[in-house]
Amino acid sequence: MGYRYRLHVKDLPGKPDIYLPKYNTVIEVMGCFWHGHNCHVGSSPKSNKDYWTKKLTRNKERDQSNKKLILEKGINLLVVWECSIMGKTSWNLEKLLEEIESFILDSQNYQEIQGKF
Repeated sequence: MGYRYRLHVKDLPGKPDIYLPKYNTVIEVMGCFWHGHNCHVGSSPKSNKDYWTKKLTRNKERDQSNKKLILEKGINLLVVWECSIMGKTSWNLEKLLEEIESFILDSQNYQEIQGKF
């Protein structure tokens, strides 16, 4: 789409997936399982529940901390959930890209894009 970006910027909290310096915007692509999203992709494991509950809880806590730090720095944050990209609730790719571009150009502060339920 012609945007200049940096990947995994070490100077930003959580080393976000994508950073667009010109737009002061971070885009995080979150795996639904690993980040505890409540959708069909993010289902809970059936075995070793104690381990996974602790692991996923720590991931969610870290995500919240990184979100807070990014927003405090005045950086716009867009979270794109895995279920919006693939699976039975995914968006049409063209519509998803339009939504992402709209966020970038409108300099919104925070938004999440998740699968269509």
